[in-house]
Amino acid sequence: MPNVSPDAVPGALSDALPDDLLNSRVINAWVDRLSRFDRDVPDAERIEQLRALERLKSAAAAAQARIAVDLDTSMRAGQAAAGLPAQRQGRGVAAQVALARQESPYRGGRHLGLAKVLVAEMPHTLTALAQGAISEWRAGLLAQETIFLSREHRQLVDAHLCADSSGLAGWGDRRLTGEIRKIAYRLDPAGYTRRRARAESERRVTSRPAPDVMARVTALLPVAHGVAVHAALRKAADTAIAAGDGRTRGQLMADTLVQRVTGQATAAGVPAEIHLIMTDRTLLGEGQGGGEDGGSEQPALLAGYGPIPAGLARRLAVSAAETEVAWLRRLYATPDTGRLVGMDSTRRVFPAGLARFIEIRDQYCTTPWCDAPIRHIDHALPHHQDGATSADNGNGTCAQCNYARQAPGWEIRAEPGPRHSLRITTPTGHGYRSTAPPPPGHPRSERRSPTSPRARRTRGTSSSERPTPDGPANRVR
Repeated sequence: MPNVSPDAVPGALSDALPDDLLNSRVINAWVDRLSRFDRDVPDAERIEQLRALERLKSAAAAAQARIAVDLDTSMRAGQAAAGLPAQRQGRGVAAQVALARQESPYRGGRHLGLAKVLVAEMPHTLTALAQGAISEWRAGLLAQETIFLSREHRQLVDAHLCADSSGLAGWGDRRLTGEIRKIAYRLDPAGYTRRRARAESERRVTSRPAPDVMARVTALLPVAHGVAVHAALRKAADTAIAAGDGRTRGQLMADTLVQRVTGQATAAGVPAEIHLIMTDRTLLGEGQGGGEDGGSEQPALLAGYGPIPAGLARRLAVSAAETEVAWLRRLYATPDTGRLVGMDSTRRVFPAGLARFIEIRDQYCTTPWCDAPIRHIDHALPHHQDGATSADNGNGTCAQCNYARQAPGWEIRAEPGPRHSLRITTPTGHGYRSTAPPPPGHPRSERRSPTSPRARRTRGTSSSERPTPDGPANRVR
């Protein structure tokens, strides 16, 4: 790749490339070649390499946007030709985009939405992205902050800020969003006000796992409420510190939040329903840790979070029991594979006990790269095709993934294996395999050497062993 300064003509890099149209084979060859870049270079060239690669990332994002829109247009046309009602056309496209990009369906939907906006309404932003003048994140900010504007007003913002993208050089995200909001408010003050009111109606609280057995609880609040909550917690912490409390301000604010939300006198006595998948010795603290049989220090599974250390699980159970707010649920697994024992039903709707079992077994949505909470218990082989209401044929999904799979051309089938596995085939024939995570305290059912072909294919996926893309179904062994 030639040494090109950031002030050079945007098309300078393309002069060094052939005029042939690109396809997936050529792009994959580029990916392979990126592992062989010249590393024995001066530091100035390393900076140029970083800049060139950043431009390449932006250009690839622009290309993905155009491809995603083409896919959506083509599949909608095919669904219309097949007689699918207009309101159902396009269902499942975002899910296919997400699988191809190895990300959650939510992110796939956001990518497809951004692609449509850039291609149809913000051509200058798309051009700046293709030239590497802005990043995909910045392009997303431009689209998001103008979402309430009419097509004409959005195009005015697009032209004002990105017709000459050099004017954005050196801008941070805060400056960019501030400038967009100022222009948007001048163009449509009433729409800006309506958007603020709608945003207040979408206030919510969410919880996500954090490193080191912590949880991140986030509240999206109107600004006045958010400032008031933080100020009240800080005031309570400052009062405690003045009285000689030895905890830090951050610890005091966190503990005060827990106490006031749960109504407990202390932050320790919090009601909890603990689903423990663990051996008796782990629960009771008996035996020696380590080894194949696990011992007392094998981890437990906390529903809604994931694996936690055995000592923490015992402490949670004891603490909750002492305050009489503990519910312990024990699930048994086969000792050789760790497969959870299931139940069958002849009903279409999964009984509550079986549905809860599937939720605990799957832990989160079974779609590869989607870690959303389970909202639906679905039949892999549909009930109207004589699919059984059973643990083997049942799988937990989020609402978005379940609705996407109702589109024509999707096929979900349970596969035999030591743990519950699904084969997901998309309308384009691409196949993906999803395997339930192994229960804590049990050996993995598949022990592969690091150099085996299958291990090489799955290396780099999450420890839950969820996603295994296999390409078009006619190439799956």
